[in-house]
Amino acid sequence: MAAQARAGDEGAFLQLMGNSRDRLLRIALAYLRSEEAALEAIQETTLRAYMKLGKLKEPAYFQTWLIRILMNVCIDEQKRRRRQRPAEWLPEAPAAEFGMPGIEDRLRMEEAIAELEPKLRQVVILKYYDDMTLTEIARLLGKPEGTVKTWLNRALAKLRAWMREGEARDEG
Repeated sequence: MAAQARAGDEGAFLQLMGNSRDRLLRIALAYLRSEEAALEAIQETTLRAYMKLGKLKEPAYFQTWLIRILMNVCIDEQKRRRRQRPAEWLPEAPAAEFGMPGIEDRLRMEEAIAELEPKLRQVVILKYYDDMTLTEIARLLGKPEGTVKTWLNRALAKLRAWMREGEARDEG
């Protein structure tokens, strides 16, 4: 269907976008934490994808290409927000992964994720919010799978350390 869309079939493009909507929304919400901002990001992604459809080299990778566009839109929005209001962005945390159901722990985890360097934060969001495999993340980011695995392990180690420090501060 992506090949049809690339060839100018608007119906095929709209169907591809419709099929991708839920996945795009999950990713945008993880980045932007606002349904309104996420929907605007998806709208901008749709426009950019439509305008650049002719540049899609391999139709089989339409989803990967589309998610990359969305991530760039979300990152641009985060930069714009930081210029307006510093430290506004906090992603929803994969708190259940760390066995932390409480709201305070969740907020602590969100703070920890926000402190990760961008490439580590990106891998955590794709893995735990979009439920992507390491292979899919590697393809999306254009990095070797081993690099993505290293980044994820580094991110998880930093998150664990951050959480332990927070618990020690709370107890002390």
